[in-house]
Amino acid sequence: MPFPDLTSFIEALRDAGELLEFHEPVSVDQEIACLSDRISKLPGGGKALLFHRPTGADGREYAAPVLINALGSEARIAMACGVAGFDDLRARLAGLLHTLQTPRRTLIEKLGVLPTLKELSGFFPKHGKGGPCQQVVKTGQAIDLDEIPILKTWPQDGGRFITYPLVFTESPKDGKRNCGMYRIQQFDKRVAGFHAHTHHTAAEHMRQARAKGQSKLPAAICVGGEPALTFSAVVPLPPGLDEMILAGFLQGSPVKMVPCKTVPLHVPASCDYVIEGWIHFDELRREGPFGDHTGFYSLADDYPTFHVSAITHRHKPTYFATVVGPPPQEDAWLTRAIERLFLPLMQQTVPEVVDYRLPFSGVAHNLMLVKIHKSYPGQARKVAHAVWGLGQAAFTKVIAVIDQHGPALHDEAAVAAHALSQLDASSSFEFVLGPTETLDHATRALHFGSKVAIDATMPMAGEPGTGTQGTGITGLRGDDRAPGAGAIHPAPGRRPDLAGIAHTRSWMASADVLAIEIDKARGHQAREIANLLFEQAGGDALPLVVILQAGLASPGQTQALVWATLANIDPERDLMFDEKPVQDNGRWMLKRHPRHIAIDATRKDARDGFMRDWPDMQVHEPQVLQRARELLKAKGIEMPTVFLPAQ
Repeated sequence: MPFPDLTSFIEALRDAGELLEFHEPVSVDQEIACLSDRISKLPGGGKALLFHRPTGADGREYAAPVLINALGSEARIAMACGVAGFDDLRARLAGLLHTLQTPRRTLIEKLGVLPTLKELSGFFPKHGKGGPCQQVVKTGQAIDLDEIPILKTWPQDGGRFITYPLVFTESPKDGKRNCGMYRIQQFDKRVAGFHAHTHHTAAEHMRQARAKGQSKLPAAICVGGEPALTFSAVVPLPPGLDEMILAGFLQGSPVKMVPCKTVPLHVPASCDYVIEGWIHFDELRREGPFGDHTGFYSLADDYPTFHVSAITHRHKPTYFATVVGPPPQEDAWLTRAIERLFLPLMQQTVPEVVDYRLPFSGVAHNLMLVKIHKSYPGQARKVAHAVWGLGQAAFTKVIAVIDQHGPALHDEAAVAAHALSQLDASSSFEFVLGPTETLDHATRALHFGSKVAIDATMPMAGEPGTGTQGTGITGLRGDDRAPGAGAIHPAPGRRPDLAGIAHTRSWMASADVLAIEIDKARGHQAREIANLLFEQAGGDALPLVVILQAGLASPGQTQALVWATLANIDPERDLMFDEKPVQDNGRWMLKRHPRHIAIDATRKDARDGFMRDWPDMQVHEPQVLQRARELLKAKGIEMPTVFLPAQ
């Protein structure tokens, strides 16, 4: 059953025991965000939080309550979408694709699909003249963003940010609507910063407007409403495909749209707040920093301003918010739902894909695990390149591919052990250069850097390192794996001696991963350490060596180690191998030791030739953590301290 508004969703959460309510005053300045961050670290994502008396830094008490972490679990996202679980999302879309693509040869078969087509027509939005989102209308001097309980989520944030906005724009070129989610920083009562990345649809709409000689673009920033709206806004749909249709499909009923009061756009009638205005893309202002979903602050930069022309809202609105930061957070569960939803679509393009997974530690774009049914040499690399051609999957930093002989992807520890056992420095890695996620601070340049595919499939005849060329049509003999394929590399037999390397601390993260923390004293220090270890090992195998800045992860925090490593590398630059020149048939070449691999996950600076600023990790202030601990203790909850627990 669809939820027509946020209020009905809150009531359902309360009835299901999925809501934790606070009736004491709690500050919008970091306290609410800190509580949500801590609760999201509980197994399964914890509960949704409702704050009935949010207060400002100046002591004011806001009239509207704040709802946060409402979509921070599989159960709650499933509720919002009217399904039992994430697998049902996948099954619904897969069933629809099957129905639409099955050939219909007879009249009876063609008539049989009519109910489905009728159902599809019911997913399209319906338009009306007014709705609950416009029960209160404020224009001119009555406009005041200070009346909304907008959050400041982390101590180094540049101000208060709307973190769960449904941002509506239309293409000046063809009029197609887009609903995206771009953070909005409040500057004063009537002006905000509009942060859209260069790859986002809203940025393209601004470029189209400029090409037509315009200097501003109408936009509407909505908050709340039917919960399926918020989920649909974060789904990376192809440009031109209306997110309101997806919301209708997910909730099984059309979204009702109404015209804005001061801009030529339509918005969902059910929203709690609508902030109308114009994006002045020729008027730039410094926006940020902002504690982002990567777990590191995105740095301040110049972005367009948004001038508010009206604020409309319900008589009794609820402010819908989220916090992003070191995973897992609410957005990790949204990513997991998107992952399940998109599996059938990926399989349409790349049919050999059995499954894929975006681990929480990869913050959506740093790591993808892919399982394929392998039939021919080089197929893992073909799949990786195909994935890099799929919309926002183009930004995926690391794609690790296993085949049908490997473990199920939901067992991430088993997948990691399997992939590590298959690693061969001379043949497992394929690097590419291309567009990268704007928020990736480690890339060699903004929006551009390297990515890597890791081929952890069983080798087949003809692939690198097999010493064979292959014969015949692959698969006809029943077993085309190369001789010795499936034999796991022996686990590294000994831990390197670090006694001679000053200012380091190390621990074995697993049987075949060694983490080394350093207090960096000079440029390229990680490479010096790697070379020393390679020389010390001689021809013996080594564990995979990860060298990182002290304080990002600790012994026992394996997922935190994965997160810190992925966040702080440009793969081609920062993966280090033991290479030596050798002569083969009169030709000189560099040969890599197959089991000497190290990763430089340290902070880069000018000493390394890195000229951009490097951001800090997001950490709560001690007094804010203490306040959160006291509020949770009063409810019988021990505040979680484990970073990135098992999913």
